Amino acid sequence: MDLDRSEDSEARFARYVAGLAEVIGHPDRARPLRDYCTGLILPGDRKSVEPMAARTAPARTAAQHQSLLHFVGNACWSDEQVLAKMREMVLPAIEKDGPIEAWIIDDTSFPKKGKHSVGVHHQYCGQLGKQANCQVTVSLSIANRSASLPVAYRLYLPEAWTKDRARRKKAGVPKDVKFKTKPEIALEQIQWACEAGLPRGVGLMDAAYGNDSRLRSGMMALGVLYVASILPNTLMWQSGAGPRRKGKPLNNTGRRDEPGLISAKEVALGLPKQAWRTVKWREGSAEWLSSRFARVRVSVGHNKLIPEKLSPEWLLIEWPEGEAEPTKYWLSTLPVNVSFRQLVDFAKLRWRIERDYQELKQEVGLGHFEGRGWRGFHHHATLCIAAYGFLVSERETIPPSGPRSTTILPTPVVPDGYRPRGSSLAA
Repeated sequence: MDLDRSEDSEARFARYVAGLAEVIGHPDRARPLRDYCTGLILPGDRKSVEPMAARTAPARTAAQHQSLLHFVGNACWSDEQVLAKMREMVLPAIEKDGPIEAWIIDDTSFPKKGKHSVGVHHQYCGQLGKQANCQVTVSLSIANRSASLPVAYRLYLPEAWTKDRARRKKAGVPKDVKFKTKPEIALEQIQWACEAGLPRGVGLMDAAYGNDSRLRSGMMALGVLYVASILPNTLMWQSGAGPRRKGKPLNNTGRRDEPGLISAKEVALGLPKQAWRTVKWREGSAEWLSSRFARVRVSVGHNKLIPEKLSPEWLLIEWPEGEAEPTKYWLSTLPVNVSFRQLVDFAKLRWRIERDYQELKQEVGLGHFEGRGWRGFHHHATLCIAAYGFLVSERETIPPSGPRSTTILPTPVVPDGYRPRGSSLAA
């Protein structure tokens, strides 16, 4: 169902939520679905159940609170079906500006106090930039140059949680959920995207995922091209200096018993001056973004691949003027004839996921869920992504001459029956 830009925002919102209601099962869930989505896109500092109940039904807040709480925390509807319906409705709006070009792998974290919220653990928290008590989720987004949209989303369950039967039962963790690393979850999401027939894109990921050789080799097996950020100590052979003898399967854990094997940083520091070029990749708020790059063909060890079967890849290196050494490295399976600028452009396109998470958290309250259970955590995230999908499609209705680059999402008009009357938050 396409969101026709000839309709006004209120009609599009009502039609959008009605489309989502088609896949949530019992008809009695349609109203709390509409109320929950409305609460997520209305202005307000908190998008947890209690304040949303006050905004969407000020005359019957207590009853509304119980209704929304049951709908998000207990009702048995499918996150996968809701996200699939959202894709069906939003994807045409995104593709009006061009086909899907990228699949972006990433994770995001939510700082938490206590130990009872599902998946909470002392681990690296990207939001704080350090080890802290938090929840972490892994996601896959589809993107082109104008927009991006999360299509798969799953909580990372630390190994300590998977082994704790009491905590699992109390949080309602499904029995079939076993321990998987974040790259393993990401590979499952990519495999699902391939099987679901999603428009193909180049896989983009930061070093936490790109440095995992199992993930890269899994993507190669699925035929998914990638531009993967890696660490400077990743080992490889420069083109023409590959392995010459048979050996055991290789990985990137530090083996140096193969002739000619050197680190990405060593490759970069050994390149001649003429290998470096200044490349522009995207127009920023004030001027074009640019930096200094070099690229070279290399062969990298992948699990399950013997040296003789390694395929050359691009090693892309960024070394900005004024820096003492290179700052970023990527491996890419893009074709040998890809242009220098296209390669850089794909490497830098991953920025879209950072904006997605910023807007999901700031605009629709992705991190505001206060429940502790597995089902409620994922239901809330699904509805946040669905609300965000509507806002993305609304942004795509802005004419080319309008402020398309703004990072502030428009707040659409919603039906009068679901707007808090007499409240300063209604404007």
